[in-house]
Amino acid sequence: MAMAWVWTGMVVLSVVYGLATGTVGAVGEAAMEGAGAAVELCLHMAGVLCLWSGLMSVMKASGLMDALGRLFRPLLGRLLPKASRDPDTLAALSGNVSANLLGLGNAATPLGVQAARRMAIGCNGRASDELCRLVVLNTASIQLIPTTVAGVRAALGTENAFDILPAVWLASVLSVAAGLTAAWLLSRLWRD
Repeated sequence: MAMAWVWTGMVVLSVVYGLATGTVGAVGEAAMEGAGAAVELCLHMAGVLCLWSGLMSVMKASGLMDALGRLFRPLLGRLLPKASRDPDTLAALSGNVSANLLGLGNAATPLGVQAARRMAIGCNGRASDELCRLVVLNTASIQLIPTTVAGVRAALGTENAFDILPAVWLASVLSVAAGLTAAWLLSRLWRD
């Protein structure tokens, strides 16, 4: 709701400024140009997301998702020990981590929500330390292939959309490490 007010305020300020400076025609032209660019970007990103979401479906149907679950089990077992004991939660967590590794934030979200719902059972409306760690892992996910960012770069005409890989790898590892460290420190500080 707050973002609706922010966007509405920006539009109103733009129109008022355009009226005050006599450039309301330029404001309208910029709005139309921006809307066209947004539609073009959405169509381009839909293609990228369809490709990787389809790949995730093939991985699930072929059993590769289960294999990834077994591969991630030791790591997830250390980070989220209670959640990894439930096979359905572990499957959702593994799919979430897999989608995040591929840079598919939109595809990872439903799996993360599913895992979070299962983890929230019995928490009495208060997030557990494990649920907080899941949010950190989702927010600051490690990305091996930054699909969404590369898709945006390609849509905007970048010659090599994946030339950012080393920077993305370093930034994502550091952000996950910082987030997990902060979650661990805060869990110790506010332990009941």
